[in-house]
Amino acid sequence: MRSFTLLASLALLLIGGGVAAQLAPTPQAAVAPRPQATPSQAAAAPGGQALTKQDLDSWLDGFLPYALARGDVAGGVVVVVKDGQIVTKRGFGYADVAKRTPVDPDLTLFRPGSVSKLFTWTAVMQQVEAGKIDLDADVNKYLDFRIPLKDGLPVTMRQIMTHTTGFEEHGKYTMFNDPKYLMPLGDYVKSGLPRRVFTPGTTPSYSNYATALAGYIVQRVSGMPYDDYVEQHIFKPLGMAHSTFRQPLPKPFQPLMATGYMEASGEPRKFEILATVPAGALSSSGTDMARFMIAHLNQGAGLMKPETARLMHNSPLTLLPPLNRMELGFFETNINGRQVIAHLGDTLAFHTALHLFMNENVGVYASFNSMGKDRSVGSVRRALFEGFADRYFPNIAPVDGRVDAKTAVEHARMMVGNWLNSRRSETTIFASLKLLGQVSITVGPKGELIVPSARGMDREPMKWVEIAPFVWRNIGGHERLAAQVVDGKVVRWSMDGMSPFMVYDRTPASQSSAWLLPLLYAGMGVLLLTMLHWPVSALIRRRYKAPLTLQGRSRLAYRGVRLGSGLVLAVLGGWVWASAWISNLDNMTSRSDVQLWSLQIVGLLVFVGGVLLAGWNLLLAVREKRRWFGKLWATLILIATLTVLYVAWTFGLLSMSVNY
Repeated sequence: MRSFTLLASLALLLIGGGVAAQLAPTPQAAVAPRPQATPSQAAAAPGGQALTKQDLDSWLDGFLPYALARGDVAGGVVVVVKDGQIVTKRGFGYADVAKRTPVDPDLTLFRPGSVSKLFTWTAVMQQVEAGKIDLDADVNKYLDFRIPLKDGLPVTMRQIMTHTTGFEEHGKYTMFNDPKYLMPLGDYVKSGLPRRVFTPGTTPSYSNYATALAGYIVQRVSGMPYDDYVEQHIFKPLGMAHSTFRQPLPKPFQPLMATGYMEASGEPRKFEILATVPAGALSSSGTDMARFMIAHLNQGAGLMKPETARLMHNSPLTLLPPLNRMELGFFETNINGRQVIAHLGDTLAFHTALHLFMNENVGVYASFNSMGKDRSVGSVRRALFEGFADRYFPNIAPVDGRVDAKTAVEHARMMVGNWLNSRRSETTIFASLKLLGQVSITVGPKGELIVPSARGMDREPMKWVEIAPFVWRNIGGHERLAAQVVDGKVVRWSMDGMSPFMVYDRTPASQSSAWLLPLLYAGMGVLLLTMLHWPVSALIRRRYKAPLTLQGRSRLAYRGVRLGSGLVLAVLGGWVWASAWISNLDNMTSRSDVQLWSLQIVGLLVFVGGVLLAGWNLLLAVREKRRWFGKLWATLILIATLTVLYVAWTFGLLSMSVNY
């Protein structure tokens, strides 16, 4: 089953409007208002270091080389801008480990993953400014195919930009290595349309498909292919000469491309190709990304009018206060009482962060070409941002409050249970991750809140203190967690690092892994023992020359349930194999269709047939008045096969589709 976890990480990489959710009253984040930035604001923050090249370079030299070496990360690029100028641009480590090629911030290309989305959102806002896109119109008016309504509501561009379209997670063609699987953008969005499983505007659920759809809309309303549009309307005006969305990489760029690694000490990876081009296909240098940050910090200069930039940067969707919110494409990463808008991005090999301190007129971009040992690059990326903010822009927010100990214990207990991430599939084979990926919240011996999946940079579970009703802060850290309460019950929660685009909702009792997984594993044990009993008992009978006493239908049922048990286990084993098969990037394409169709069709026959055989066997056991153990075991076999069929049906293994 562990291979499903790898499948989940692959599916989730590319790391407005409608009915608003009813939220519990909690205080808004203490963040300074966002006036127009001026150069003097960024000169030196009270209590912080002056942001100068000398100080910044000294700090980076003391932090990054050691962090990269310890985390087994090959290399990275860091660029910081302030008041329209580059403060520093630095390369660290290697663009190619074997050749010992250093990272050049001017020339070396990194893959910023989902930071690419900011270029798509910029293109959308340009078309909004041109009057060709209405943020709140049904996007079907811009398409040559139709997206069905959900609860009577259409998809709007505002929902696409705030990840509230209601689309379930879609992973097919997310990433691959063989360019033969790359298809035109229009073909991808038409063939891969995921279902809408949430009421539009109510539930943030990060969607690469929706971003690809936005890029296709830009392509249609502008009359230009997406790649051409970005080159002509974003790269060229900003002088971004070392940037491209084109795949495979054009020949002039190939010598500049940093090599990607899982770990610096491991083997190099091939160039990663994405069918969701507008969602994550960018290759760019650090200096080019500095130009992009400067443009957005300077009211969109060179890209759009100031009023359009303000609309993009400051149209927050508040679904779970006081946590960070989605803007139009950007999302908040507020820290120390400062307004920060940002985007993160991850492929398998490359990991990136872009943060804009809007009031201070400062931008920070960092990209790395390895995941690192134990996924260490995530901690490096986070420590870089938090350390930068603490050094140059220390806290100006009011001191946290406290909730009394008795109330804090009561509130922690209200959080207990299993929770589902809103970024999930409900109807495809990826729905299996709903069972294996549920987050369990418990209460510690002192009544403290325990969220095992929320870990700090030391990889240990964060420790939480309640600072306001149903708002917690990680002790000694910046992260906050907040819950939504409806009719006296906690129904939703999230954390600052994911709240703009993902939340956790309580798992329905019928899908809870707390009882389903133990029952499934026990059932598999029953089926295994039943299957093994057949050859073992045959050998024993042969040894002692004892014939099988069952005759007629009883003998047929005896053999049928044992054969059926083996087939059920074989199909489940096939799904474990398939999850490992799909984790090969090129197999997350049409290449896996035959295998997945076969597993679903055979699975339907075997799982249903297994239940029918088990039911028939139990009926005969009762009618023939077998001994109590025979009746008990026949009952357990029926429960086991019913459990497998229920899990397969509920969690997508019988979805009869290869659009996942």
